[in-house]
Amino acid sequence: MKKGKTFSAKEKDIKRETYVVDVKDKILGRIAARIATVLRGKHKPIFTPHVDVGDNIIVINAKDIKVTGKKEEKKMYFSHSGYPGGAKLLAFKDVMARDPRRLLTFAVKGMLPKGPLGRRMIKKMTVYPGYKEISGKPLDI
Repeated sequence: MKKGKTFSAKEKDIKRETYVVDVKDKILGRIAARIATVLRGKHKPIFTPHVDVGDNIIVINAKDIKVTGKKEEKKMYFSHSGYPGGAKLLAFKDVMARDPRRLLTFAVKGMLPKGPLGRRMIKKMTVYPGYKEISGKPLDI
């Protein structure tokens, strides 16, 4: 009996689309999960875990993204400078006021593979805090 061969995507097999996602009044975690799926290429039949087969994503209206419950005041983002006493804790609303693009980038980056492949995938996402007239397929999530 003949055995089938496992398909592994090559660079020539990949056709990338550009999607525009409007995140106005969407829930942060839910929209980030859907964006991570498209960036990885898991929505395509040619998905291969070790190859970057995902599409490009342009996100608009990041300043209007929502979170549920009391996360706006209670959700904290931690960073450290590497120096003693260099720990910083920022609340969701503080990060939103400073740079709303970081919130979505942090959320999506945590859902992608760690390492060189994940770093290449996150570069295919562009986030704009407000509305911008951009050409691309609108992706309704």
